[in-house]
Amino acid sequence: MKRKHLISKMIEKKDSGFDIIIAGGGATGLGAGLDAASRGYSVLLVEALDFTSGTSSRSTKLIHGGVRYLQQGNIALVMESLHERGILSRNAPHLIRHQSFIVPQYEWWEGPFYGTGMKLYDMLAGKLGLKKSKYLSLKKTLEKLPSINQKGLKGGILYYDCQFDDARTGIALARTMTEQGGIPLNYVKCTGFLKENDLICGISAKDEISGEEYEIKGKAVINAAGPFIDELRSIDSGKESKLIAPSQGTHLVLDSSFLPGDAAIMVPHTDDGRVLFAVPWHDKIIIGTTDTEIEKSVTEPVPLKDEIDFLLDHAGKYLSKKPKISDVKSIFSGIRPLIKGETETKTSNISRDHHLEISQSGLITISGGKWTTYRKMAEDTIDTAAKFAGLKRKKCITETLKLKGYALSSPEESLYLSQFGKDLEEIKKLEKTDKKLSLKLSSVFPYTYGEILWSIKNEAPQKLEDILARRTRALFLDAGETIKIAEKTAEFMAEHMGLDKSWIENEVKEFTRIARNYLP
Repeated sequence: MKRKHLISKMIEKKDSGFDIIIAGGGATGLGAGLDAASRGYSVLLVEALDFTSGTSSRSTKLIHGGVRYLQQGNIALVMESLHERGILSRNAPHLIRHQSFIVPQYEWWEGPFYGTGMKLYDMLAGKLGLKKSKYLSLKKTLEKLPSINQKGLKGGILYYDCQFDDARTGIALARTMTEQGGIPLNYVKCTGFLKENDLICGISAKDEISGEEYEIKGKAVINAAGPFIDELRSIDSGKESKLIAPSQGTHLVLDSSFLPGDAAIMVPHTDDGRVLFAVPWHDKIIIGTTDTEIEKSVTEPVPLKDEIDFLLDHAGKYLSKKPKISDVKSIFSGIRPLIKGETETKTSNISRDHHLEISQSGLITISGGKWTTYRKMAEDTIDTAAKFAGLKRKKCITETLKLKGYALSSPEESLYLSQFGKDLEEIKKLEKTDKKLSLKLSSVFPYTYGEILWSIKNEAPQKLEDILARRTRALFLDAGETIKIAEKTAEFMAEHMGLDKSWIENEVKEFTRIARNYLP
């Protein structure tokens, strides 16, 4: 996936036009781009920033059916999510892995109540289900969760879902889309729409790296801009238009000593009615998430003090080692693009079902949903776009399409290593060509210079943040340490990308500004 080559391909086809143009490079847009390309449609995807730079890299890192949706009685969404969980596990076993969860039981009624719910959860998964849930005695619960708060603990309910690395999965989608003939471009912003007889026939776009501007024809244009879909809807209609009710979800990252072992904790009901997770991830622990209504979507949401206090307080209720703000390695927030309901007042109660609409001018907007159901959202979106644009009907094949790097991973292999799949062999070969390439960027992280160079050659990073936040996950794991290695990482990038000293200085300055929002 080489950006300059993809830019050239876009320019060659901008006048004759694409079958489908997609604005938005998060899970939804990338899923739609892969679906369209794999059907044989010509497709261009433009993303104003980096792939998955928004909500899609700031999730709780779970591919799951959604216990909360089961509580809300949304059985259809749970069934769809569990089905999609199974499909993604099958098509990308290098990216997705099974994760055990325990619901701690402190009240007598929690065992039978949540135990029955988890049995229903198992049943709804059908043939694509994982291991069966079961009740754990107090002794077994403590064996699996040695750091759990033991006061009043009676046992636990064990069940299984999946975890993944969201940003790495997004890159795999982009690379698979390229392999299928599609053109995914980061740092190309959709700035407006081309129209003939008041109907959309393409987009205007700006390359944020070179400054070049383009007009690109397209038979169908899809708005998959996540929290920013209303901005594009307003550009289309010429008036303010609000479809989503944005909600901010914040997560804390702690050292693994707070939750040793490989089991996660799921608390089904917090003070604000949300589900709370404590999940092992890349040798750290993620605590999340909050649900804070916000007025406007922003590219860099800042965690609020109330959110941080809420997470620390609730984590302290269930962990014997109570975390303090000084224990937090990184804090990150994402914005959920929830669809506004007519009667719902709390964003935590708004459905995560996806929503498709077509404007009077023909702009197709896909919104809502979640990472787990991205593939189904994409299928529905491309079905709609093809029908609207009068394209030849072609069957969706993503239910069996393996993602780039596909390889079976063993349970013993770390998520960090397994996520590269077959590409790991290429990285290891590259590291053998130069001793420096096998060196790590930091003693805190597993990332090597060879991995960075391989990413530069294959994953289209353009900025320092792309490498330190999404190609690696350094910023999400330890913000303070990441700031320390920013300059030498930028220097290495500049050396291999043909960039000058001023680029290094600007990138380090800009990255440090962003990274400070991740500091406790």
